[in-house]
Amino acid sequence: MDYALSEQQQAFQETAKRFAKEKLAPHYQRRAREHRIDRAMLKQMGSLGLIGADLPEKYGGLGESSVTAGIIVEQIAYGDFNASYVQLLASLLGGMLAEHASPEIAQEWLPQVAHGEKIIGLGLTEPRGGSDAANLILRAEKSGNGYRLNGEKTSMSFSDQCDAAIIFARTGKVEDGARGVSAFFVDLAQSGITRTHFDDIGTKPVGRGSVFFDDVFIPAECLMAEENKGFSKIMSGFDYSRALIGLECIGPAQASVDEAWQYSTERTAFERPIAQFQGVSFPLAEAETQLTMMRQLCYYTLSLRDRGLAHTAEAAMCKWYVPKVTCEIIHQCLLTHGHYGYTTDLPFHQRYLDVMGLQIGDGTAQIQKLVIAREKVGRVAVQYAKQPSELRHASK
Repeated sequence: MDYALSEQQQAFQETAKRFAKEKLAPHYQRRAREHRIDRAMLKQMGSLGLIGADLPEKYGGLGESSVTAGIIVEQIAYGDFNASYVQLLASLLGGMLAEHASPEIAQEWLPQVAHGEKIIGLGLTEPRGGSDAANLILRAEKSGNGYRLNGEKTSMSFSDQCDAAIIFARTGKVEDGARGVSAFFVDLAQSGITRTHFDDIGTKPVGRGSVFFDDVFIPAECLMAEENKGFSKIMSGFDYSRALIGLECIGPAQASVDEAWQYSTERTAFERPIAQFQGVSFPLAEAETQLTMMRQLCYYTLSLRDRGLAHTAEAAMCKWYVPKVTCEIIHQCLLTHGHYGYTTDLPFHQRYLDVMGLQIGDGTAQIQKLVIAREKVGRVAVQYAKQPSELRHASK
């Protein structure tokens, strides 16, 4: 296996790294207190080719690999975890649009996403659903040459900021489970849509919230993939986002370790730099080891995707393990800084709160472990009375 980056990938890495260091990191904590993403910042990233670089060239992307997209996500997250959500959603949802939406919709929206002008959200979770992702109530009833949406989506990133969203809705019978779910591209700038914003403890600029649909008409051409098959056809894209999420968490953890190493050479105790004490240096050495292993797992998963090989189990490993361990690493770096690390002058608390949210969003650790078990031993691993719909459907 070749772990070396190409010249093109090195160029993307350097561009993203420089932007993160000069434009993002200095004001990360200030932006983290705000409840809106900085749209001017998005346009700057878009102008540098740092959003949706993996999208097809015909739709405004650069046709780069999944690995390249991961390189960008990691570097941006190093400077500002919340800003990297833009890259993550552009790659995940932009890829869904490019593959499953009509060419007209993709041509209209994806160039704007890549330029940092528009944000597309994902409407999947519902109040009673959570990990049971296909247990949907929001309905899309046929009406003339289209559908009418009625119901609620919740825990939606950029809920009150995104310009459009991919909405999963029930078009079949409830007992059909995942086989009765369709996906729609919905322009959110229309009547009948109400949006809220949660006051979360982290990722405030991204913002989660609920979106309510009251008899909202959706033209037939906005149906993605096939009716009643949207869940099964489109959910595979989440293997991609789970690997990107791992790199999104590695970014701020690596930044924290780098700062802790620097601090350990400057801070003295008992007339020596504290880096000389194994109680200080060993936890950081362990963190470097963990980060190196997790980074390799994430890029290996993305390389499998680029080669068209199965990567579902590896993606689930990225999703459950990396957010957990990076939170622990950030916590250790805070402790390394002593009482000063406990202040808001330093960004450790903010990084911790931001990263912690991804131990929940996009599938909990328990769901990811079930996915891994299913991939290794088949349906016997998930064959129980009330299994989550995502797994029940996938095990058949």
